[in-house]
Amino acid sequence: MNSFFTSLARGLDDLGRAGGLSSLPALLRAAALLRGLHSQLTLMVGQLHLPPGGRWLDEYMDETARLWDACLAVKLGLASVERYCAAASCAAAALEDWLQDPSPLATRQVMRAISASRREAMAAEEENRALTDARIAPLALQLDGRLLLRATDARLTGFNGFRGLLYALHNASSLLLLILASGAVSRAAAAGGPCAGEAGADAAGGFAASIAMLQQRMAEEAESDGPGAPRIRMCEFRCARAAVEAAREEVERAAAAGRKCEGGGVKDKVEELKAWLDVLRTGTDSLVCQLDDFLDDIVEGRKELSNLCSH
Repeated sequence: MNSFFTSLARGLDDLGRAGGLSSLPALLRAAALLRGLHSQLTLMVGQLHLPPGGRWLDEYMDETARLWDACLAVKLGLASVERYCAAASCAAAALEDWLQDPSPLATRQVMRAISASRREAMAAEEENRALTDARIAPLALQLDGRLLLRATDARLTGFNGFRGLLYALHNASSLLLLILASGAVSRAAAAGGPCAGEAGADAAGGFAASIAMLQQRMAEEAESDGPGAPRIRMCEFRCARAAVEAAREEVERAAAAGRKCEGGGVKDKVEELKAWLDVLRTGTDSLVCQLDDFLDDIVEGRKELSNLCSH
């Protein structure tokens, strides 16, 4: 059990020391940590000599059902990002055609493709805001200071310590899911912020202190975004959108001048856009695969523990 809490604290600390929490590498690390914690918890059940069936299994099933629903919602949010990526790739292809033939017709085609990618980006943000309200907000992904204390108190009591592990998983997974949802779905997912409370973190110590530090880091990043409507915070998504706009401005400048830009002009902007789209596409695909693997783990874990109880 001590190794579980130590691994939990280390994973949270490593995530907090990484780059921005809204970057795809950080989101991938959060998903990997979420999956690893669940796998560790499932493996430990056989070592705790739990009674067949009973309340502990119900609590595990409730927690994994919550994880399942949250991961499906994040996957739906990522689908919107993937659709934007496809639209922006069409804009990049039109820009490459324009480089070969910077005619007025090619310019109009570029502008139409860029307008389509803009509409897809706005649709993605609107859909993800609605998704947050409908699928993520009802899950109440907030930390509970009382559960932080119970996670420590119950290490050697409730269900031979299983309840303490489950409380720890609940709090850690809530924060990790908030990071995933606010980065991949909408900043609105973290509206109001997690609410562990410093008193609970100080009293519980250990992994709870790691949760509090990561929570503070998340709050600082959200504050640095400044006021404004909730939006997809994923860094690579925002950089790709900025690269599309930079390329559009360069094409407009070249068209107004009646010549093809060279050197640091349109070609460089197109290459920058393609690079960001490649990072966005690859990272999003990897995150979807990570979540799919986690969903498979949940199915297997529920089946394994049900079979354990039936025997």
